[in-house]
Amino acid sequence: MRYVALATDYDGTIATGGVVPDDVIETIERVRESGRRTILVTGRELEDLRHTFDRLDVFDRVVAENGAVLFDPATRNARALTEAPPSAFVDALKERAVEPLSVGHVIVATWEPHETTVIEAIHELGLELQIIFNKGAVMVLPAGVTKASGLAAALDELRLSPHNVVGVGDAENDHAFLDTCELSVAVANALPAVKDRCDYVTNGARGDGVREVCDGLLESDLQHLDDRLPRHDIVIGTAEDGEPVRVRPYRTNVLVTGPSGSGKSTLVTAFLEQLMEHAYQFCLIDPEGDYEELERAVVLGSHDRAPTVDEALDALTDPDINLVLNLLGERLDDRPGFLSSLLPRLQELRAETGRPHWLVVDEAHHLLPSGLQTPETTLPQRVASVVMVTVHADAMSPAALEPVNLVLTPSKGATESLGKFAKVVGVEPPRDDAVRPDEEQAVAWFVEESPIAFAPVEPGQERRRHRRKYAQGDVEDKAFFFRGPDDRLNLKAQNLAVFAQIAEGVDDETWLWHLGRGDYERWFRDVIKDEALGEVAKRVANDSDAETSRREILDAVSERYTMPAEASS
Repeated sequence: MRYVALATDYDGTIATGGVVPDDVIETIERVRESGRRTILVTGRELEDLRHTFDRLDVFDRVVAENGAVLFDPATRNARALTEAPPSAFVDALKERAVEPLSVGHVIVATWEPHETTVIEAIHELGLELQIIFNKGAVMVLPAGVTKASGLAAALDELRLSPHNVVGVGDAENDHAFLDTCELSVAVANALPAVKDRCDYVTNGARGDGVREVCDGLLESDLQHLDDRLPRHDIVIGTAEDGEPVRVRPYRTNVLVTGPSGSGKSTLVTAFLEQLMEHAYQFCLIDPEGDYEELERAVVLGSHDRAPTVDEALDALTDPDINLVLNLLGERLDDRPGFLSSLLPRLQELRAETGRPHWLVVDEAHHLLPSGLQTPETTLPQRVASVVMVTVHADAMSPAALEPVNLVLTPSKGATESLGKFAKVVGVEPPRDDAVRPDEEQAVAWFVEESPIAFAPVEPGQERRRHRRKYAQGDVEDKAFFFRGPDDRLNLKAQNLAVFAQIAEGVDDETWLWHLGRGDYERWFRDVIKDEALGEVAKRVANDSDAETSRREILDAVSERYTMPAEASS
């Protein structure tokens, strides 16, 4: 389930003339009965709202005063999320005869055209306050307080991610919270600026529009709107026509397959980094300990101790934690059983919270091997957002591969890898000549389409390893030689650190000779694999001042690579 929470504005959205129709309340109740959470996000003061609307109980949380107050209808507990403006500010407005003037737990509100008077009072008192406009209303709050910050506090209490929220609104002050939701919806009566920024505009106005959204949630989890959300897509590389290769973050199941050493882990690491950048939570099953050093992830388990299912679930209750489960401490024969114990619990967590957004199973042929067909050891048929990584698809359970709709494979053995998957699941394989990737490319086969070759995104961790290698390592067979005209010199630079040392002391004639021939540019591009550094060398290639060009190139090297202390001294 993609959307486990509905967040909606009040005035002009669920309410018409301040009143919420009974059929809208009934629809919101049905959303809650489906197991989803409901959150009201309003600019109204809490006491005013409670006086106006006696059915706050249909919401799990109420964000009031434009993000400044959080209220739990079940416990009737209200808390201010920030400090109120000082009383001197309110007194200053009263002295200036600002009317009407309303003071809530935090918010101070009036109406246009008093915004100029309000601004003058803020400046005179030197306060860090902001003004938020809402269809003529002038709301004053501490800096940084918006409906988005209030929604974030509500989601934190409910242990939910914004990626699992559909938001509905109509006015200027709704922009902030709608932008944070996975799906932003404007009702038909919304301001044009709100409609322009939202992913979808309802056919109905106010409560009718909200009921339209709720009905879509209950009928299909709003799957028909997936095409409107390319902003959430995970970009895994660039196709030969220059277009990005995108993976939808929901309702996609991926198989990464190919021979050992072909680059599968590089594809997976880059994908995981993209998930982290987009704040999608993942749980990675790591039978061989290949990801125990994955940055920005929590690792449970080691060579000596297997993780437990309870530990995993405890960690995943925090939406900000990405989890790696290292199974090296689990006996090989027991690993499929661990997965079969974990899967139902993960499905329960997903049903309740929508998380973890992705499940990644490395060495999937160990955990879901061919011949292992019992219901407890196969993936649920309605599973979504799963990555399985294996050497050969024919080593896996056909039932586990059935939900796969995207196959990724490195260029090495790509045709064979795709053919094995097709045979296992019983689909027509791509033609042998359908795609011919270069050595550094990979292949993406969206199963209902033709496969495409693409240049994969390189993992940042891999780039950092490369930079350490090129700065201090050894590219012995492709070293740079400072020779100069007539081969007078033979100074070898086997990495960038040595290159920098030699470049500092080499004579101007030798430096300029290599510069003008484009030798530095070619070495940076072809050996160091750094196009940006190559561009710097190209830009100064015709500079006749040796010291200027030398400094530009060496400064660029120093900026992009961490040099040993002796290289920069």
